[in-house]
This record gives sequence, structure tokens and C-alpha cells, in this order.
Amino acid sequence: MKNHARFRQFIAAFTRLIDETGNDEPAILERGGKLLAELVQHDDWLPDDCAQPHPGHYQQYLLFCDPLERFSVVSFVWGPGQKTPVHDHTVWGLIGMLRGAEVCHEYTQVAPGKPLEAGASHQILPSQIDRVSPTVGDIHQVENALADRPSISVHIYGANIGAVSRHLYDPATGAVQPFVSGYSAPSIPNFWDRSAEVRAKAQ
Repeated sequence: MKNHARFRQFIAAFTRLIDETGNDEPAILERGGKLLAELVQHDDWLPDDCAQPHPGHYQQYLLFCDPLERFSVVSFVWGPGQKTPVHDHTVWGLIGMLRGAEVCHEYTQVAPGKPLEAGASHQILPSQIDRVSPTVGDIHQVENALADRPSISVHIYGANIGAVSRHLYDPATGAVQPFVSGYSAPSIPNFWDRSAEVRAKAQ
């Protein structure tokens, strides 16, 4: 049985953080990063249905969306060799590596309609945390660092990320296209059904 309580406790703690910090992005990235790091140190809670790769493209499974859409949590599942296009987020984000490894290639938009400037590339390993936002760096391409097996990361964004209007970039020309990611499944896992636990205590 999966340890769903671990994820519920994480959501409660992150909700309290958002209540306390409001729009204080540095505080969210700092304190929220520690909460996410604690979550991804344990690989006993993610439902199997939200850890399934697709042979043709990466998967983005919605795990939770705050009722006020102040933040959302997704699992990204990468098959061997899969990668994103170059894209942005327009909101803050935290990425925690759960299984495998990712490589992030950073870009900067120097001027509209001009080629993007390639920045550094870095690898994210299990339990490590990465950050994105318009203030700390928001344009990148991410790929599975492993050629022989899937990788999984857990992302938190400062909005309902599947419904955010974002952008795809051609790094060679600087051309920009609108982009809304949506999600890879029409439903979310029910982490909150504690009925069996409650019944057991009542007996």
C-alpha cells in the first residue's frame, strides 16, 4: 500500500506556507524547496498510475491543485531519451527529482525575435531541487538523463499549471508560439480517501 499520508502531510504544509507567505516568491522557493526535498527523499507515496511513461512523449500527471489555484503539484514521467521543447512557465516553480535523473538546458531571451542565448546545463539527481520563475530563470529544455529507463520528477508551480498560457521557443530563431500544457490524464489520484483508516479505528 502506498503511503498516501506522506503526500497529504506535504500538501497541508505547503498550503500553510502559501497562507503565511502570500506572494513572497523568495520565501516560497526557499521554504517550499525544503518541503519538496523532504517529500522526494521518500519513494513510497506516488501512485503507480502517475508513474507510467508513454512510448512517444513525456507525461504530466496532476496530483493536486489548490482550490484557489495558488499552486499545483504534478509528476513528470520521462521515457528513455524523451525531452521537452524549449519553453517557459511564467510563474514560480520547484522541481524535485524522485527517480532517475534529468538534464536541464537553460536559455535566455536576449530580445524578441532574436535567437535565444544558450546558458548552462545541469543535472538533477534524486532528492535534489531545482527552481524556475521569471525572476530566477524561466526558459529551459529538460530531458531524461538516462537512456535505458524512465525518470520521474515532482513539480510544484504557482498556478494551475495545466491551464496557464505559456510559450514555446525556437532557440535558433527566437520565434515564439503560445502553449498550454494540459495534463496527461483526465482524473487525479484520490490521496484523500481515508475511509478504510477511519473504519479500522472505529472497530
